[in-house]
Amino acid sequence: MIVKILFCTVLSLLLFACNPSKQVNVALGTLERDRIAHTATVNEVIVSLPVLPGSQVSKGDILVVLDDNLQQSSLKKAQAELMQSQAHLEKLRQGAREEEVAQASANVEGAKAALIESEANYLRAKNLAKDNLASEANLNRALASRDKKRATLHAFEEALRQLTNGTRIEDLQMAEANLLATQATVNSEQKKLDDLTVRATRDGILDNLPWNLGERVTQGSPLAIVLAGTSPFARVYIPEPYRVKVNIGDTLTVHVDGLAQSIEGKVRWIAHEPAFSPYYALNQDERARLMFLAEVQLPESEQSLPNGLPAQVELP
Repeated sequence: MIVKILFCTVLSLLLFACNPSKQVNVALGTLERDRIAHTATVNEVIVSLPVLPGSQVSKGDILVVLDDNLQQSSLKKAQAELMQSQAHLEKLRQGAREEEVAQASANVEGAKAALIESEANYLRAKNLAKDNLASEANLNRALASRDKKRATLHAFEEALRQLTNGTRIEDLQMAEANLLATQATVNSEQKKLDDLTVRATRDGILDNLPWNLGERVTQGSPLAIVLAGTSPFARVYIPEPYRVKVNIGDTLTVHVDGLAQSIEGKVRWIAHEPAFSPYYALNQDERARLMFLAEVQLPESEQSLPNGLPAQVELP
């Protein structure tokens, strides 16, 4: 009797193992990491590759260095324009110097003296012309000279008034706006220069360097591929009947091929829509075949596990 019971038990286990479709409480998938591609922002030559592929990298580590001679020149030009804008704004804020005001005052006094002389010449020519001792042409030349000296005096007086009244508020606003624009240009050129030194944005493993040292890369092409995260996550497909039982933050048991012991992981993401046909296009039996993609994060102690290993997650 005991032998018969053992035989039936073993037979049931064999039948269960030979029919994996019965294991509906298991989600299948593989171990993965976030794949980060650092792309080139310009067409430049690679001058340094300080890290070998397969190495562990930390956030901020230098992965690739591109030639920056051209960008250094662009940055220096922008910085020079910024200094010019700053000097111009400061000049407007300080106003005219004492020497400039003194020179403008001297111009006014000289113009006044010249006008007095021109007025006298005009009156003399007018009297002579009245007595028919001077021609009409001489009188016209004297009149034109007087008007010219009068206009010159007016121009010098306005120049002096402009210096003594100070800078217009509109000119100051324009200079301040120009300073902000040149500062933004410097920041932009500095950012472009910084981008020529490609740094890791997250901790992880440097998986691949598609370009060789000395090659000229194309803009937009990947320079370094980093598998981010200290430990992988299991990307699995959850059958439709178990979707409502699984939520973000739940702890699930993960089995990885090659490991005797199971691992406890936490659900970090789960899809809200099935990966295959919509449920309303299926009957009740086929509806159970719907799969929802999910990611179960493994603990940091499993950071040595490589990508691509098959994994199974026990479902509640």
